[in-house]
Amino acid sequence: MRSICVDEVVKAFLDKFPRATIVNIGCGMDTTFDRINNGTLLWYDLDLPDVIHLRKQFIHETKRRKFISCSFLDNDWLNEVHVEQNVLFNAAEVFYYFEEREVEEFLTRLADRFPGSEVLFDVSSPYGVKVANKLVITKSGMNEKSFLKWGLKNTRSLLTWDERFQLMHTYYYFGKRSRSLQLRNKLLGLFSDLLRIQYMIHL
Repeated sequence: MRSICVDEVVKAFLDKFPRATIVNIGCGMDTTFDRINNGTLLWYDLDLPDVIHLRKQFIHETKRRKFISCSFLDNDWLNEVHVEQNVLFNAAEVFYYFEEREVEEFLTRLADRFPGSEVLFDVSSPYGVKVANKLVITKSGMNEKSFLKWGLKNTRSLLTWDERFQLMHTYYYFGKRSRSLQLRNKLLGLFSDLLRIQYMIHL
């Protein structure tokens, strides 16, 4: 559901800016580029060195698809990003693994370096963080190093971080997208949407 949402937002962004730059933060083995490539965009996949090393064994760089081996919290990689029209930073399944202060400082750096840029990222409520850590991560045998850290209580509180921030849209995963799901999963998804347990923010 998250991938479908990301694809929809990126495609809409490319409709406005066909030669846009997309930065895929914490890319892992993500293949969004292959689904939304319009033939003119510039795409950067960014992740830690060991991840990029693995990625290169399966996916090749091109003139319009480049890899950046770095933590998104570092500053140097910002100088590697070329922008011709506008830039969208996609950080799906990333920010809630970090402290709120780190996320705030990072988004502020983006506003300083790329004014007018857009950022798409998912968030969890404090309850969602608690449930994920207890019922998903712990039961999967992972330790506290894999725990989610940041839970967002109120979406509009993001706007207090910097007066330049504007909330463009909030996307919930299910709703119409849940029509093809089995009843149990559909109900769980609608429950998640209703309680704002996990959703995406377009800033």
